Amino acid sequence: MNVRELMRVGPVIPVIVIENLADAVPLARALVEGGVRVLEVTLRTPVGMAAVKAIASEVPDAIVGVGTITRPEEFAQSLDAGAQFAVTPGLTPALVDAARKVPLPLLPGVMTPTEVIAAKSAGFMELKLFPAQQAGGVAMLKALSGPFPDVTFCPTGGINAATAPEFLALPNVACVGGSWLTPKDAIADGDWEKITELARETESLRALAAIRF
Repeated sequence: MNVRELMRVGPVIPVIVIENLADAVPLARALVEGGVRVLEVTLRTPVGMAAVKAIASEVPDAIVGVGTITRPEEFAQSLDAGAQFAVTPGLTPALVDAARKVPLPLLPGVMTPTEVIAAKSAGFMELKLFPAQQAGGVAMLKALSGPFPDVTFCPTGGINAATAPEFLALPNVACVGGSWLTPKDAIADGDWEKITELARETESLRALAAIRF
């Protein structure tokens, strides 16, 4: 499955932060039960990579990827953990070189027009706008659509259930990333039913993301 296909699975890719490894599998199962299958597990905590490995081995219906990749060696580590895609907050020549050596679809992060040009030059046409709200949000994406009509975005950063529809309504947005599907209090309480319900609510956004490529 390539990045374009991943972006069409559902309108929201949850950005997941796992503090306790024991939460990884039940959290992933709760999201999948609610219809959200593409899961970005970040490397923002020491157990991030182990969480990816646990989900990959125990939740076969999940399409699990590694987010917050910032070091070249993390691509090979992600592949070894069973990840099916990778996400970066930005893009450097070293990350591009490392990504090319590993058969993992990559959704690279960009914030400025110059970074979009660099990503396109490296062969990437599906990009994560990050941090989306701080970069200008909907207005920025509208502005980028002029010089870059062939680029499709997954804006991530500061998006929630209330603002997701305005992003998904844009013709150059295929899906959004967000952490609102996995609230910290629900994870801490083991309230997997709440997370499943939040995942189910994203179905109403699917029609908006019926894009376009």
